[in-house]
Amino acid sequence: MGNPVTIIGAGLGGLTLARVLHVHGIPVAVYEADASAGARTQGGQLDIHEHNGQVALRAAGLFEEFRAIIHEGAEASRVLAPDGRVLLDEPDDGTGSRPEVLRGDLRRILLDALPEGAVRWGHKVTGVRSLGEGRHQVDFAGQPSVTTGLLVGADGAWSRVRPLLSDAVPRYTGFSFVETYLYDADTRHPATARAVGDGALIAVVPGKGIQAHREKGGTLHTYVALSRTQDWFADIDFADAAATTQRIAAEFEGWAPELTALITDGETAPVLRPIHALPIGHRWERIPGVTLLGDAAHLSFPNGEGANLAMYDGSELGRAIAGHPDDVEAALATYEQSLFPRSEHEAAEGHRDFDLIFGDTAPHGLIALFTGQQQPA
Repeated sequence: MGNPVTIIGAGLGGLTLARVLHVHGIPVAVYEADASAGARTQGGQLDIHEHNGQVALRAAGLFEEFRAIIHEGAEASRVLAPDGRVLLDEPDDGTGSRPEVLRGDLRRILLDALPEGAVRWGHKVTGVRSLGEGRHQVDFAGQPSVTTGLLVGADGAWSRVRPLLSDAVPRYTGFSFVETYLYDADTRHPATARAVGDGALIAVVPGKGIQAHREKGGTLHTYVALSRTQDWFADIDFADAAATTQRIAAEFEGWAPELTALITDGETAPVLRPIHALPIGHRWERIPGVTLLGDAAHLSFPNGEGANLAMYDGSELGRAIAGHPDDVEAALATYEQSLFPRSEHEAAEGHRDFDLIFGDTAPHGLIALFTGQQQPA
């Protein structure tokens, strides 16, 4: 395959695909809207699973580099009641199969493993169109267009490539997260640091909850979950951090102060993260010369699988292309034949998990999910 495979999006899925192709000697070009690798923060910690994310890293030849960035001890999990009582406490005993790493660290090892110039920064897609016979043209703001015989949309929830294949559009799920951080928590917020423990904390009741994770250096990264309409959030002026904090904290009136401090003492301006999803079982007819991976293909409820699935998609697509170097269509058909049922299963499971965590039986459904017990009727 002489011409480069064209990947839109330098997230974990697109970079994993690029790395696997590079390992197999296949040229690749990744186009990313960000101006540089450090243009924006890359989110918090990810648990990388044995059956998909770690498989992808092995295919990319980066498993040892991955082992070097693991946050040891961070697989611990705690479930607390709103009054601060501990309902479940699972320490990290070192036998877990879902080690935690920072998304930014994982992205860095993938970027470092690509040849110089493989990622073309500052390329914001303005349009994509078919030229026929499996070729496509991609237009960028302020940059020359490119044409390609193999285009991969790894460009996330609001993919510009997806409309070539599908009319599906992500829909609001009825939930949003509000993101905050506490820094140097063991010294400055000791009661809250103790409540979170060494890994993850979840405190939920039906329709809302506080989730936090300990990151390196005593950082507590929080996602406050609320089942509210988009109009409800639109009434909040997120540019006014103090007023936003007060409004969100009011939804947790009466909760233990060590929990609400994750909201009220936040040291970054609260950031709204609406949760959208594509239809479960999203798929498309085979269109020559183009495919999708990660959230572009199967955006779903967040349940810890998104990054793992994107990386696995990337590794599987890379292996399919390497296995059919002279037949793009055979490669894409092979990849999609496995992608569609895998994505449907994971999306259905993500929806089920989210309902267990925040549904009518919360927090009992969450505890059943963690412990593998039968959920109470």
